[in-house]
Amino acid sequence: MARRPRIEIAGYYHIINRGVGKMNIFRHPDDYAYFEELMCFYMKSYGITLHNYCLMSNHYHLLIEITSENLSKFMRQLNMNYAIYYNKKYKRTGHLWQGRFKSWYMTDEAYLYTLMLYIEQNPLKARMVKSLEEYPYSSYHYFLEDEIPECLQNSWIVQHHGNDGEAIKEMLNSRVDSAVLQELKIASSLVEASNGNTKPDNVKLEKMFKNIDEIKERNKKIVQAYEQGYSQHMIAKVLGLNQATVQRIIKRNR
Repeated sequence: MARRPRIEIAGYYHIINRGVGKMNIFRHPDDYAYFEELMCFYMKSYGITLHNYCLMSNHYHLLIEITSENLSKFMRQLNMNYAIYYNKKYKRTGHLWQGRFKSWYMTDEAYLYTLMLYIEQNPLKARMVKSLEEYPYSSYHYFLEDEIPECLQNSWIVQHHGNDGEAIKEMLNSRVDSAVLQELKIASSLVEASNGNTKPDNVKLEKMFKNIDEIKERNKKIVQAYEQGYSQHMIAKVLGLNQATVQRIIKRNR
């Protein structure tokens, strides 16, 4: 039976691919570097925007944005050429990838924001490093450099935060909204390291902001709520604010 064609519409996509039988697809720093080189080359060729990525030893995550129906073509070139390189280098034959890549269309801003945090925090959740700065195979450390690589220059992070390293650290080290992450897990079967977050109490959060009219008092409560474990997204949703606004308030008032 022929495979059903993917539906490709303009917008954001979360891409996951992993090695066949959960085998390592990156064994040496040169492997990561070559994959990054291929990824950036084909993204430029196909006019695809890279927002975030993380390369783990046996799988990878990409957050990309397409404007044309060329996602499958891009992924075919990327995966095929890396597989050729890998099999030749390690003198092996056969499939490298666990079937076709998986892709999910992001329909909600909350999903997008949570996914950026989730992707960047993967090495931290897996306890491979103690801080995100220590992991060399994700987009995180590039965002903190003076010269952003060409393939990340149009990313959401750069467009919204530029070279403001402190704002970028604050955002990407924020707590992941466990409720939104759970929805993402159900929708996409994320490859996830253990996450000990518990679901926050929405009703309790709403009560914190009840009968507050002054902005100064509201901002203090926002910081208190964040420090108690509520995510920026949840606070923004309760108050009817933009998540970026909540992030700025927390940064100014902590």
